Amino acid sequence: MVEPVVVLQAVADPIRWTVLAALAQEPRCVCKLQEQIPIAGNLLSYHLKVLREAGLVTSSRRGRWIDYALAVDAAERMRAALPGASVSVSA
Repeated sequence: MVEPVVVLQAVADPIRWTVLAALAQEPRCVCKLQEQIPIAGNLLSYHLKVLREAGLVTSSRRGRWIDYALAVDAAERMRAALPGASVSVSA
């Protein structure tokens, strides 16, 4: 299980947040992400690695390309990382 702080640090970066927003719309290959997020390829790869290590995105190889998608449980991981997330609220 990934530490909550790792998840929160991953989503706190504006570039990584932009990547997550793009992947929330649909899975994309690196080439499409680079069209949307104008940063150097090696920097984009670094940000994708951070998101993968936090368990927020998944990757799959398609020939020379790597496709990225939002992890099925990404929203739950982010929610669970928040302080007090395990405390139930009574109405």
